[in-house]
Order: sequence, then C-alpha cells, then structure tokens
Amino acid sequence: MDNANLAARAVAESPSASAPAAFNGIEWLMALNTWAQTAAFLIGAMALVTLVNDWRKHRARDVPGLSPVRVWRVIGVLISTGIMLRCGAAALVLWGWDIEQPERTGTYLFYQRLVDPIAITCGVSGLMLFVLSLPGMLHQLRRKPMPIDMWQAWPIVRRMLAVTIVFFIAAVGVTVTR
Repeated sequence: MDNANLAARAVAESPSASAPAAFNGIEWLMALNTWAQTAAFLIGAMALVTLVNDWRKHRARDVPGLSPVRVWRVIGVLISTGIMLRCGAAALVLWGWDIEQPERTGTYLFYQRLVDPIAITCGVSGLMLFVLSLPGMLHQLRRKPMPIDMWQAWPIVRRMLAVTIVFFIAAVGVTVTR
C-alpha cells in the first residue's frame, strides 16, 4: 500500500466529517486554521510576486553579483517561498478535507508532506542569509536619519490585509456549511 492510500484510509476512518481528527471536532479551530493557512499562503505569494517584479524592474540599476540589495531580495524570496509552500499545502488539505472522497484528501495530505521539506529548506536558508546580513544591515539602520521609509510599501500591505479579511469570511463560511 502506498503512502497516499494509507492517508486515504486514515481520512476515511476519521471520526469527524467536517475536520481532521486533530481538531477534536472544534469547528471554530478548523475555521481559524483554514483562514490562517490560506491568508499566509496568499501573503507569501503576494510578497514573492512583489519581490520578483522589483528584482526584474531594477535589475539594470542593481550592482551585479552579491550586492546587499540582491541579498536582501533573496532573503525575502526564500522566506516568502517557504511560507507560501508550507501554508499553501496546509490550506489545500483543510479546504479539500472530505471524508466522502478519502483518496483525494489522502493525496492532498501526501503532497503536503512532500512539500514540507522544500518549504523548510527555503525558510531556513532565508533565515541563515538574514543572520549573515545582520551586521551590515544593523550598521546601516542605525544611521540618523533612518535611511528607510517604512510607509512607502503601505499600499501593498493594505492589500495583503484586505485579502486576509476576505478569506477569513470564506473560511468561516466553508467550516459552518460542512
């Protein structure tokens, strides 16, 4: 029996039709997790698209090689990719939970476990680069006046927050109607 079939059997034998057994039948916890995983996936994807577009737009201006700007973007790309992959796989499992179709749900669970090591590798690599960049970044950030305009990207963050609100409503809706 392969891994997807083992997962399908576990889904079929689940005590709860509306949520994985780990939620102990607590529907609000299922809704909260569905929302959090979906929102984090979408925020990770939005950040990744923003970083890649900025990278492409400014590639002529950025210094070739291992410039601080490129290192900082790579950190963001790695962390965004890790969050997007990990939370996207978890969201897929939660949105797709269906004991009436255990094979499909079991396949989602199996894919989630395949994606986890890749997501973790991206996240940990991003954190290691972040730690490596700390001395130089801290030196720059301690300058007066502060060299970064933190509110310049506020419209992007506002869109991210709006998306999370929409998916909170959807997560509650799907959990209640199961």
